[in-house]
Amino acid sequence: MRIFLLGANGQLGRTFLEHGGLATRGKLTVATRDGALTHGGHGEIADLSIPESLPALLDRVQPELIVNAAAYTAVDRAEQEEALATRVNGEAVGVLGRWAAAHGALVIHYSTDYVFDGHQSQPYAVDAPTGPLGAYGRSKLAGEQALRDSDADHLTFRTAWVYAAHGHNFLRTMLRLGAERDELRVVSDQHGAPTDTGLIVDGTLAALDRWLQSDSAQRRILAGTHHLVASGTTSWHGFASAIFEQAAALGVLVRPPRVVPISSAEFPTPAVRPAWSLLDNGGFRQHFDFPLPDWQHGLRGVMRRLAASGH
Repeated sequence: MRIFLLGANGQLGRTFLEHGGLATRGKLTVATRDGALTHGGHGEIADLSIPESLPALLDRVQPELIVNAAAYTAVDRAEQEEALATRVNGEAVGVLGRWAAAHGALVIHYSTDYVFDGHQSQPYAVDAPTGPLGAYGRSKLAGEQALRDSDADHLTFRTAWVYAAHGHNFLRTMLRLGAERDELRVVSDQHGAPTDTGLIVDGTLAALDRWLQSDSAQRRILAGTHHLVASGTTSWHGFASAIFEQAAALGVLVRPPRVVPISSAEFPTPAVRPAWSLLDNGGFRQHFDFPLPDWQHGLRGVMRRLAASGH
């Protein structure tokens, strides 16, 4: 199977490469925006901000599976750059889908809790009404719809509160600030399930294996949108507190800061965040027979890796 991974330098793309599971399932070609790979070497150049450049690239690589781990993820900046965010997260995804539909390829794509408004107080079902609050959420919803409209075989995995031991994310920011300050003020009225990229990669590979083992009737049931997130719930304040508790226990931080809960109103940002970001992941567990453990399980694993690497 010819596999094409887009966004190989991102949080999720790097985890795919470190994991190695895609490479064991076929001939893997990787791409980044400029072709350079974070850990050295080169891949293909795939710039999703120029969607019209993608068909020629796909014609050359001829993938049977496209894993799109590339995205515009600057949530606040998207408020000023909505056209760019929509090109990357929306139009480019439609181009991938239309190519895949014409060539019988499967697309695996990732979306977000930000497609919902966060106003309800129970986990969002896959088919719950969408209502993005900002430009980023609108751009990601456009991508979901473009992929659906392309008629390509696809698996869209919505995830939330994504973090890893590398890259730019909440966990890394907390550890950096926690080493510099005695006290941090963290929002406590936004709720979700922090999801580490390792869980997303493992879940994706389990879903891919199930797809490959399925006949066309089963694939029709599996195709479409699923929620690939950790189980359980916390707030950003709760997540920060757990990060520092682990960091202290593992010796990553000598003296963790005090974490003070504040409201979203006390920490205004250009983009409004959904207050309730819990996604119902029961369908994913059922369809792909894959357990999605509590978010604290993933945090322990990531913190142990950081401690082992001396960070």
